[in-house]
Order: sequence, then structure tokens, then C-alpha cells
Amino acid sequence: MTKPFAPHSSSTARSPTPIGLYLVPVLFVWLWSTGFIGAKYGLPYAEPFTLLLLRMLFTLAVLAVLIKIMKANWPSWQGVAHTAVTGILVHGCYLGGVYYAIQGGMPAGIISLIVGLQPLVTAVAAVIILREPVALRQWLGLSLGLVGIALVLVEQLGGGAGMAGFPLWTLWWAALSLMGISVGTVYQKRHGERTDLLTGTFIQYCAASVLFAIGAFMLETRVVIWDIQLVLSMVWLVFGVSIGAILLLMLLIRRGAASQVASLFYLVPPVTALEAYILFDERLGLLAMFGGIVSITGVALVVIKRKE
Repeated sequence: MTKPFAPHSSSTARSPTPIGLYLVPVLFVWLWSTGFIGAKYGLPYAEPFTLLLLRMLFTLAVLAVLIKIMKANWPSWQGVAHTAVTGILVHGCYLGGVYYAIQGGMPAGIISLIVGLQPLVTAVAAVIILREPVALRQWLGLSLGLVGIALVLVEQLGGGAGMAGFPLWTLWWAALSLMGISVGTVYQKRHGERTDLLTGTFIQYCAASVLFAIGAFMLETRVVIWDIQLVLSMVWLVFGVSIGAILLLMLLIRRGAASQVASLFYLVPPVTALEAYILFDERLGLLAMFGGIVSITGVALVVIKRKE
């Protein structure tokens, strides 16, 4: 089995280029954060599982073309099974949980905070399942990241008054989303490293599509209003998030330790808050800006390795 992004020489296999080392994580964080924005634009015109099923089907069509052009290799049947499990966790549970929580009325700030716990859950899972070493400095970084997210969102929640604004059953969907992305990240690190990125993502989306189809036919009316806002959000969700961000995520998981990759998600709430300010005029105060700085500091402690 081939590794499509492996260097040609063992002498250059130690680390990515300096540009890629910093640009890829930054690009991933930005693309991933826009998924919340795209969901907010699209959900008024289609129910969550229906919207996600359409998104997956359009994405699969694009991936099929890319696989044909790139002549990507397909994994073994064992690899297909492992990749499908990753797809159900990383895409099915995570996206389904986020979309249904938002549809149910949970504020974006609260769902971001709950999903923002993912690095801590992933770090613990990586220690238990992968036996990855996590230094005291990294635990400190994970803790700072959590504090930073809390500071960013306290301002949005107005000191906790937001709890009355949504039904408590949406917390189940938020918890499902958190566990799906956390366990899926560790599972992908353990079982998906040798799977081609294009075919692996294709298989993941196929598995998630089955889950979304079952949910759409069991729980929803499947009515879609093809407004221009839905079309534009779908285009971005397919090409920007489902293709761009997910391929970068799989690449980052392959490159680094699972707990370090997970720490990047700490940056998503501050970036999303900035985008919401630009697009929806949601104000950022001093507390939120300070929280963003604390969060970035925590990520740096986890991601940046000390020189040996």
C-alpha cells in the first residue's frame, strides 16, 4: 500500500517543510470553522440529516472524479471496514450531533464549547488506546485551551443566561458529537494511516451517508427548499469543508500525535466568533479577545515540540 504524501527520500522524511508545518494547520482551522457558518445558512431550508445527506452525496460525486483523475489506490477489505467506522464517528456522529443541536435551538456558543472539550477527551483516549505520551507541558496547554474557550463564550452567554434558551435534550446531540469526533480521531490514527486520503475519505463519506439516510427517512420529512442561500452554503460545505478541511484533517492526523491534532480544535471557537462578528455583527469584547489569546497559547504548548 502506498503513502501518497510520503517523501521520496528517507533523509527528508523527518518533518514537513516549514511552510507546510504552519500553513496547513492554519488553513484547516479556518476551513473547519466555516462549517458552523455554512450550517447556519443552510439549516433554515432543510432538516439536519436531509441537509447532511445531500452534502455527502454531492461530495461523493466530486471525490469520485478526483479518485479517477489521481488513480488513487483502494484499501483492503479490512481497511474499508476500519475507514467506514471512522466515517461514522468523525462525520456521522459529529456532524449529526452538531446539526441537530443547532436545529433544536442550542446557541452556537454552547455547542462550540461542548465540542471544544474534544482535545481533552482525545488526549485521554490517546493515552488509553494508543499509549501516546502526553507531557505535563501538553496537559497544561490543553487546560489553557479549555480556559480560553470558556472566556470566549462566557461573554456570548451573558454569564450563563443562555441555558434557558434551548431544550435540554439537545445536550444529548452535543455529547454524541463530542464523543464521535474524539473517538474517531484516535481510531483514525490507529487504523487509517496507510489508507489513501482520497479513497479513504470517499469510504468515510459513504458510511456517513448511510447513517444520514437512515436518520432522514426515520426522523424527517425530507423537504428541501432550494433557495439561493442553501445552494451557496452547499457549494461551500462541499468544496471548502467536506473536501478541503477533511482532507487536511486526515493529513494532520497522519502527520502528528492524535492529542496534538485535536488541540487545533481549540482555535475553532475564536475563529468562528470572529467570522460571526463579520457576517452576523456578533460583537467581540475584550474578554473574548483575551480568551482567544489564552486558547492560542494553549495550542502552542501542545503542538510545538521541543527541540531534542
